[in-house]
Formats: sequence, structure tokens, C-alpha cells
Amino acid sequence: MNEQTDTRAYRQTARAKAAEQTGERIIAAFLARMRGGWFEEIRLEDVAADAAVSVQTVIRRFGGKEGLLDASRNRMRDDILAARQLPSGDVGRALEAIIAEYEAHGELMMRALAQEDRYPQIKGMTDEGRTTHREWVGAVFAPWLAILEPGARCRAHDRLVIALDLYVWKLLRVDMKRSLAELRRAMLEMAAAALATTPQALIQARIPENTDA
Repeated sequence: MNEQTDTRAYRQTARAKAAEQTGERIIAAFLARMRGGWFEEIRLEDVAADAAVSVQTVIRRFGGKEGLLDASRNRMRDDILAARQLPSGDVGRALEAIIAEYEAHGELMMRALAQEDRYPQIKGMTDEGRTTHREWVGAVFAPWLAILEPGARCRAHDRLVIALDLYVWKLLRVDMKRSLAELRRAMLEMAAAALATTPQALIQARIPENTDA
């Protein structure tokens, strides 16, 4: 009886793992299509073929393109939030994390922004991204922002959001063909200017006692 129970449990675990891997392949195939095309042009047949499954499997797992979009949004959000779990004040690691995120997903993010006015689900995704980004920037630079009076804090926060924004990555990496080192330096210098401090002080987490930034 114990052997039968163990065998049954093993088979159930194997099936669950296989189902999870299938779902991962489908989401990856959908995101690849989203990265290079427009939502209305994506066909379930193409996603299924890319993931080496049937269309019926895609529909059974996700219900259609809208379900795929929701699942992909949740997966990207979880991955991004996990990568952004950094100590407050660790600007160096924060820059590495945001740059790695843009290098991996920037093209897809830009494609989503170009379609947000046409699809409420995509608009929900991009709005969530904006909110998450602002909150994260505020957490990273909290030691510097905390010492400012409310008006100056809001202005500095705005500038920090801009300094680490997706469009900065797009302008420097895609349009101007700048290196990762140049992108990092530009972001760091803009962040330092937003707080009226120096890039070195940010990297070393030196917090001034007072500032009128």
C-alpha cells in the first residue's frame, strides 16, 4: 500500500511539474510574440506552435489571448519585484537591477506602452508598472528623501523617477547606441543631481545632514 501511495504521489508530482513547464513555455512564447509584434496580430495558433503544444492546450490553460496577457503580466511582475528586492540606500545594486531589467524586458515594455491606449488590460499593466517603479525608486532613495521637506521631497522624487526611467534606457541604449557603462553613469549622475549630491556619495550611501534640493 505504501509503495502504491508513493508511486501515485510521484506520478502526480511529475504531472504537476510537466503542466507547470508547459505553462511556462506558453507564456514565454506569448511574450516573445508580444515583444516583436502587436497584440491584435498575435494568433493562438502561432503561440501554440512556438510552445510545441496544441491550441486546445493554450485555451484550456489560459482561455485565450486575454488570459495569456494576464498570466504574462503576473509573471513579469513577480520576476521584476523579486529582482528589485534590495536594501534601501543601496544605489549601486539598484542601478544594476534596473538596467538588467530594461535589457531583458525593455523592448517588450516599450511595445506595451505603444498599445496602452487601445487595450484596457495593457493600460492596467503599464499603469501598475509606473506605480511600482515610483514606489521602488522612493524606497531605494528613502534615506536621502526622508531629510527633505515635503515640497522638495516630491520634486526630488520626481527627478529620481525620471533618472531611472525606461525612456532613459531607450534613448541611450536603443537610439544613441551607448554602452551599459555609459547608461549607468548617466543614470547615476542624474540621480545625484536630483538630490544635490555627488555620484560617489550615492554609491557610498553618504547621507547629508540637510539639503535644499
